[in-house]
Amino acid sequence: MLEQKLQQKLLQKLTPQQIQTIKLLELPTLLLEQRIKKELEENPTLEEGNEADELDNNFEEESDDSNDDEFDLSDYLDDDDDIPEYRLQANNYSKDDKHTEIPYSESSSFQEHLTSQLGLRPLSEEEQFLGLYLIGNLDEDGYLRRDLEAVADDLAFTHNWFIDVPKLEEVLKIIQDLEPVGVGARNLQECLLIQIKARSPKSESVEIAQLILEDYFNEFTKKHYDKIVRQLSIEEETLKAAIDEIVKLNPKPGGAHNETPAKTLQAIIPDFILDIEDGELRLSLNQRNLPDLRISKTYQEMLESLAGNKSKTRQEKETLNYVKQKIDSARWFMDAIRQRQLTLLGTMQEILHFQEEYFKEGDDTKLKPMILKDIADKTGQDISTISRVANSKYIQTHFGIFPLKSFFSEGMMTDSGEEVSTREIKKILQDCVDNENKRKPLTDDKLADILNEKGYPIARRTVAKYREQLDIPVARLRKEL
Repeated sequence: MLEQKLQQKLLQKLTPQQIQTIKLLELPTLLLEQRIKKELEENPTLEEGNEADELDNNFEEESDDSNDDEFDLSDYLDDDDDIPEYRLQANNYSKDDKHTEIPYSESSSFQEHLTSQLGLRPLSEEEQFLGLYLIGNLDEDGYLRRDLEAVADDLAFTHNWFIDVPKLEEVLKIIQDLEPVGVGARNLQECLLIQIKARSPKSESVEIAQLILEDYFNEFTKKHYDKIVRQLSIEEETLKAAIDEIVKLNPKPGGAHNETPAKTLQAIIPDFILDIEDGELRLSLNQRNLPDLRISKTYQEMLESLAGNKSKTRQEKETLNYVKQKIDSARWFMDAIRQRQLTLLGTMQEILHFQEEYFKEGDDTKLKPMILKDIADKTGQDISTISRVANSKYIQTHFGIFPLKSFFSEGMMTDSGEEVSTREIKKILQDCVDNENKRKPLTDDKLADILNEKGYPIARRTVAKYREQLDIPVARLRKEL
């Protein structure tokens, strides 16, 4: 039975301006620069500069011949065409438009590098085609992650070319003979084997390394060195020499060719800069590369002119709506930028106040337990807002550059009744691992015993959790010969 009911609900609905502010708040400084550039490109009513520059420009324009610089509405309207001229400006091309420039790279791609080598081999037309097809299926590390059976099925389905797997194996062997050595492998073991087999001359350590990779790869990856020594009846020093040969190999042969300057050089640009002057903390936002923004005077005057015209044509009405929309959008964007700055500064000031001793000395033991709610309560902001500020943001201090999220941590009580940050405990844990005997690494039980002796009552499972958060492998995998 259908039934109608009246029900009241209190819903929070974000406005487009609030959504924009939230999105800008999440961006670190580098991405904010790119976002501002994008907005400047897409919105012609937004331009670089400040109000002082605008006043100076106004004075200069009034001093010059006004007829030369006077704004002409005919630049935006065409009486002989129903399409407003503003829709034909360069900033309004779609991404599919023919005028869009196609970016190019001066350096050849990884696939192109392999293709050029393949072209020098005396291959049949079929082998050449299959080689190119397999190269196209390699990932950026140089691996063929797909089964040859699946490749054969694709060829049959898309090209009506029925190739058996042994033929694909033959062509794959040709690709595996190309540079860089190890390319075309289907897994790490095969990749390392291709490289070790290509080593010349074949020393004893190289031969043993090949034997380990062929027959004891599982034991090698799990660092069961004692088992390898027993099975091969070799000395520990001999095993160490063989392992040294293996670690020289490249597990990602395609990686070096695919690296770009953007990947190899990822400098951290801090969002905040903290200085100490006369013993006092001085915080500032890093806006070195962020331009001042203003509304274009030309478009403002255009809007006033169109709005004051009571008998507007259809084209003029469309132009008026367009300009008003763009100016409103520019103002919203500028307001969102200002709100972002205020929120960032307010949040970071409270973090500094909470962790004042730490930021003055840079001593991890001075870092107090602090969670998002602590700062949310101080600023009056929502926890989600504090999370957005802390995420992907960095601060430059006199003792280094740090991510904001690293200052947030839970706390625990020591044996003496003092509350300490879990970051302090992780620092001690990391120091223990760094200074351990790598021939006999410390187990989680032993690490827990050490921390307990230092006054930190921590269970083994908690040590394991902290170790994983620090990306420290288990003791067995930290063992060295």
